Amino acid sequence: MNAVAALKGHDLGTRVVSYDESDAILYALCVGARPDQLSLVYERDLHVLPTFGLGLGLWAVEDAGSLGAYDRLKSLHAAQQLTVRTPLPPAGKLEMHARIADVWDKGSAATIDVAVECEQFTATYAIHLPGSGGWGGERAPSSPRVDLADAQFREDVHVAANLPSLYRLTGDLHPVHIDPEVSSGYGFERPILHGLCTLGIAARTVAGAVGAEPWELRELRARFAAPVLPDTTLSVRAQASGTDVDFDTRIDTLGVLSGGHASF
Repeated sequence: MNAVAALKGHDLGTRVVSYDESDAILYALCVGARPDQLSLVYERDLHVLPTFGLGLGLWAVEDAGSLGAYDRLKSLHAAQQLTVRTPLPPAGKLEMHARIADVWDKGSAATIDVAVECEQFTATYAIHLPGSGGWGGERAPSSPRVDLADAQFREDVHVAANLPSLYRLTGDLHPVHIDPEVSSGYGFERPILHGLCTLGIAARTVAGAVGAEPWELRELRARFAAPVLPDTTLSVRAQASGTDVDFDTRIDTLGVLSGGHASF
């Protein structure tokens, strides 16, 4: 049996992850919170962005890569889902359980879905594995596409040159975001921004499309369509329907997040 296909259902165990208010504030600043947004950057009455939890669950992605079924340094984060049940406290410990929920055959590649659950949320990390497909397995279902050419909400966000270096301090330590040799091995001209940072920026931004606070996020999904090089400007486009919003993120005409959907 294909080594990657055999990963489906593998239990990655349980881990207790702790954080404090400074961690939550650093994350909020990395995804573009302004200094006057005191609810996100000040310990008094602090609200934690739900997407902060995605970084806390990355240990499961690392553990999946350590199983030896694929080359971790050739894997890429392809898509992300998040379901929020209760708000994250300003500081605390989360007991998380993880498993490899699904494995999909893409032909020349494969995708594994790493699911992480705790009391507050469930996060699913879709990890793309070049060269690991072709065993005749099931393909992942396709996501619906929404045309946002006429989206009513648009906001530009500048990505500073040092943002990948700063965002690493939130715990997302993959070397493709800091090491030129590793990023060159992926075919990138220089280290790229973390996909979860791009997603965090978009999720915080699109709350404005429905008149919600960014910490009120309940559901989120998006695909990482292209890498983001730092020192550039992201354009977030969104179309609201009630408390739901479809969105994408582009650099000029290049889509970097696609199939985005959020509920508040």
